[in-house]
Formats: sequence, C-alpha cells, structure tokens
Amino acid sequence: MDLDLLVVLVAVLWGAATGALLPRAAYRFSVPAGEAWRERCPQGHPVRGWLGRARCGQCAAGEPSSGPCAAGDPASGVRPAGDPSSGPRPAGESSSGPPAEGDPASRSRPAGDPASRPRPAGDPASGPRPAGEPSPGPGAEGDPASGPHPAGDPSSGPRPAGQAVYGPRTTPLALLTALVCAALAAATGVRPELAVWLLLAPAGVLLAAVDLKVRRLPDPLTLPLVGAALALLGLAALLPEHAGEWTTALLGALALGAGYLLLFLINPAGMGFGDVKLALTAGAVLGWYGWPTLMLGTFAGFLLGAFYGGALLVARRASRKTAIPFGPFLIAGAFLGVLAGAYAA
Repeated sequence: MDLDLLVVLVAVLWGAATGALLPRAAYRFSVPAGEAWRERCPQGHPVRGWLGRARCGQCAAGEPSSGPCAAGDPASGVRPAGDPSSGPRPAGESSSGPPAEGDPASRSRPAGDPASRPRPAGDPASGPRPAGEPSPGPGAEGDPASGPHPAGDPSSGPRPAGQAVYGPRTTPLALLTALVCAALAAATGVRPELAVWLLLAPAGVLLAAVDLKVRRLPDPLTLPLVGAALALLGLAALLPEHAGEWTTALLGALALGAGYLLLFLINPAGMGFGDVKLALTAGAVLGWYGWPTLMLGTFAGFLLGAFYGGALLVARRASRKTAIPFGPFLIAGAFLGVLAGAYAA
C-alpha cells in the first residue's frame, strides 16, 4: 500500500475514533456565559466523565431523577426545598419558583378571602360531593393533581425509551472529524506537523459545536489550546523534513490575536472575547506556513462568516443586528488556510 494512502487511512480512523468521544464534552460545555459546564443530564442524573456518547444510562434504564438539576431547568421534576408549589405539576408547566401573587393555587390566602372559608354543602369543589355525583378519583384525565403522569412528562419518574440521548449525536461528529483529519493528512503527507494537525483537529470540531449551540467559546478549551499548539509546533520544528517555521507561528499568533482584539474593542457586540482567544491558536497554525497563509486563512474565515450572515438575511431568519457565532468560521478559515499552506509547501 502506498505510504500516503496509509497515512490518510490512519488519519480517518483517528478522526472517527476521537470524534466519537466528543458528544459528552460538547453537551457539558454548551452552557450560557457565566457557567463553567454542566454536571447533570436534563433529568437530573450526574454526568460522569468528559469523553464518550451523550447518553444517560440511568435515563435509559428508566430510573427517576436522583438529584437536584441545574437551576432553572424546566425539564427537571425536582423542586427546591420549601417551594410551596412543590409536588406534581401539570404537563408542560416549567415554573419552579413560588406562586405569583394572586395565584389561585397558592396555599396561603389573605384573611377574608372567600376562597379560604368553608364551602357550602353541595359545592362541587368541596370535599364531600352530592349524592349521585360520580367522583373522578385519582388519576382522572385532565386532573393536574393526579398521581400518574402521561408518558413523556419530564416530571414523571421513568423516561420513555429514546430520551436517554441528551446531547449531540455521535455519528455526525465522528464523520466530520474523520473528514477533517483525512483532508489534513492528504494535504500534509508524512511531514512532522501532521501529528500536530491531527491532535488539534478534534478540539477545533468541539469548539465549533459548542459555539454553534450556545454562542460562546469556553476558556477551559481556548486557553490551553494556544499553549498546546505552540508547544507541539515547537516539537515539530525540531524534527527533520518539517515544512514550517515556529518563529512565524509565534508571531502569527500574536498578530492575529492583536487584530481580533482591536476588532473586539471597536465593536464588542460584533466580536466576542472568546474569538480573540481562539484567534491566537488560529494565528499559530496559519503562521507556521508563513504570512501569505495567515492572510489567506483569515480572509477565508471572514468570507465564510459573511456568506452565512447573508444567507440568513436572504432567508429572513436574521436581521442586520443579529449576532452569529463566529468561532466556527474562524476555525473553518484556519482549516482551509492550513490545507492551502500544506499543499504549497
């Protein structure tokens, strides 16, 4: 078998294997700004580990929620201690706080409230019912206080089959990572920097998935990635037959990071600070192949982002003031720039 073909095959297997481990991490990092990561599945079971499928074994087994869920999670059946609205709720109700003022379901009523007085005999809302009137009994259809919940109610104990998956699917992430790794291997060949690209590729796919989901790039991913890229490229520069320069990689990281920082300071609403930190890594991998590659990859990222925003405007799914996640386009531009630089080298 040809050596280049063997390298591509190994890269495909590496990408598929590492991509299959990303869904759980993508779910845990896909949280709003201000939160570090998720620690529980939507049903309240603890999520252990970072690598693997986004699938809860306890939910698949039909076990009830075993602990408090994240604050404000409408899918949780667990209510805070002391919540007067605790207990079973109607299907679809997501409020977890105390009843609003004037809520007829509130337990404590003001003095003189006619609803707090004894009801007259024969009142259908009172305890005893008139003779001959059938009692609906527990679990009557439409009774929100009934014990059993309809199938699929998130506040019920066991979850229906098929609801154990709580994050991104494994197959799309595995296929995308395998495709990215295959393209990098085909462009780079057997040069030492290929090992760097294959190690960084899964992290890039993970960051793109998280940014598309919640429009944020977590610091636990972006900051270590900068150091890892520069350290790995420094090792590659010590090996024979490499096709890049570590000095331009370092300068490229500083230059692109400074450029994105300037854009952030000019228009904070249009450029997130997570993009600034991610630009350091993009500048390092693009600068490895020189300044023309750095400019090409940077331009490609902005061009892809402009095309995406224009498509949303044409489809009337966004306005000119709509914020879009730029991280995936920054990563895609760096990927295209590295491909071009590797081919040219």
